[in-house]
Amino acid sequence: MKCVNDFRLRFGKQELVPIIIGGMGVDISTAELALEAARLGGIGHISDAMIQTVTDRRFKTHFVKEKLKLYKYNVANPDKSDVLFDLGRLAEATQMHVGRAMEAKRGDGLIFINCMEKLTMNAPRQTLRVRLSAALDAGIDGITLSAGLHLGSFALIEDHPRFRDAKLGIIVSSLRALQVFLRKNAKLNRLPDYVVVEGPLAGGHLGFSMDWAKYDLRTIMAEIQQYLQAEKLDIPLIPAGGIFTGSDAVSFLENGAAAVQVATRFTVTHESGLPEKVMQEYFKASEDDIEVNTISPTGYPMRMLKNSPAIGSGIRPNCEAFGYLLDGSGNCAYVTAYNREVAAHPAAKKISVKDKTCLCTHMRNFDCWTCGHYTYRLKDTTSRLADGSYQVLSAEHVFRDYQFSTDQKIALPLP
Repeated sequence: MKCVNDFRLRFGKQELVPIIIGGMGVDISTAELALEAARLGGIGHISDAMIQTVTDRRFKTHFVKEKLKLYKYNVANPDKSDVLFDLGRLAEATQMHVGRAMEAKRGDGLIFINCMEKLTMNAPRQTLRVRLSAALDAGIDGITLSAGLHLGSFALIEDHPRFRDAKLGIIVSSLRALQVFLRKNAKLNRLPDYVVVEGPLAGGHLGFSMDWAKYDLRTIMAEIQQYLQAEKLDIPLIPAGGIFTGSDAVSFLENGAAAVQVATRFTVTHESGLPEKVMQEYFKASEDDIEVNTISPTGYPMRMLKNSPAIGSGIRPNCEAFGYLLDGSGNCAYVTAYNREVAAHPAAKKISVKDKTCLCTHMRNFDCWTCGHYTYRLKDTTSRLADGSYQVLSAEHVFRDYQFSTDQKIALPLP
């Protein structure tokens, strides 16, 4: 019976353990988690979601404080079009976050960064170009383009000296999305080095509408494989979403996948950025405690725990400090919803906003508990302690379990 270790992800002459840890923001996929994946011979992602916040937290910088101070005059103004990121400081934060991780890297694996197109930051093209270019400048091994079609993202960095050197990939949830991306970028003569095919059981934002349950990862994978074969395109495919065991991974690898991307089981590891009290909420969750809702201002459905503090919260928008979801005109769906509720309840000291959430603030505070569909199975991967809590795992333990387990077995940690 085969295990994941019987396969290898190949980039040219380089061979890797075919396990990729997904890029979970904000700072859930920490540098420490990515470094462990690389040390063990796989690939780990860091996320550039709210990268200035992450840098402030980790390196005691003051990017957020400086931005808030600059735009403090605008806090009470519903018009957020003035609130812009300093592109030089954005590049500095990105280079610091990426550069420190790359300096610490050991082992034969790689470190990638996950870049969301939906972080529009009131200047979509300009800020995305800076984020991508700064990550390449800092030596990142690869960039995974996520949360959007990224039709112009390759063009933003085509003049960068590492455009053909670094590994560049994209996350799609349908054959059509991949076809549109490939057509748009055909003139650049630069295919993606890999494609992550993310199914409907993934955590966080989904590339589906609210009829997500009608879709199946294996079916989508098969459609894309057939298309690439017909077009004679040799692009490694990496399924993601709902791959909970090593045996799940093997079933994809045996059917032509180059590697698998996994995340949910790494949320409850010591190297994860989640506070331990939130990890315990993940461990305790039942299947009924998980929902897919539409409260994200991005417009994408999002899977999370029903008891997330972010749901229904009516906090004041923090665009002057954060503002990552402001579109090119300074608008955000949460700002609109918040202002609507304030106008409807002028005398209220506290309001509730049911249809949207301030994603920046709540993700920053770990109050938006996004999760994968199989989060309710996490309790079966560890031991219950005497005080009733669940034992937090090491990233190496989870990685090795994926790598060597067979027959749908999950190795429990030593006490």
